[in-house]
Amino acid sequence: MGSTPAPRSGASGPPWVLIGGLAALVVAAAVMLYTSSSGDTAAPTTETTAKAVERPPAPIATEPASPQPPANAQFPPLPTVPNLIPRSPEVINSAYEFAALHPEVLEYVPCFCGCETAGHSRNADCFVSSRHADGSVREWETHGMSCIVCVDVAHSAQQLHASGASVGDIRTAIEAKYETSPRMTPTPAPPAE
Repeated sequence: MGSTPAPRSGASGPPWVLIGGLAALVVAAAVMLYTSSSGDTAAPTTETTAKAVERPPAPIATEPASPQPPANAQFPPLPTVPNLIPRSPEVINSAYEFAALHPEVLEYVPCFCGCETAGHSRNADCFVSSRHADGSVREWETHGMSCIVCVDVAHSAQQLHASGASVGDIRTAIEAKYETSPRMTPTPAPPAE
């Protein structure tokens, strides 16, 4: 007589829960690697180093910078973003603080990450979303928390500013550094010095 065998329990069958968990971990790791590397700038190839990428010329007209915030301005807390870029929290915080305190610099420095598609027109837009009438920060922009290009541009501008470089010289140096980048925000030129 035929009887159906009872299902076996224990370790004799394939561990489907373990296999499913490992597959989920692999997918999560691939997503994390993709998102953390998508903000990195690619190493220049021989084709891009041989010829600078053609970009439209920077606008000549200048727009007034946001007012200089008062020395005792209180800033809102920085946003928390789960996928921080591979820069130390000190460098990221410093970029945000520089953007908050020096709109007269970063409002004339372009960004090269492609954020113009999000409505940004200067590197300052990557860090500060809005300001009060006195120039102090009303709201932060979270984009700078997760973009290596934005932070590196602001950090370079900060170092050049600390060395005494003019806004025009800062912009020239940063444009030269990113001359092979295919993207650039439509940033107004700094006022004549």
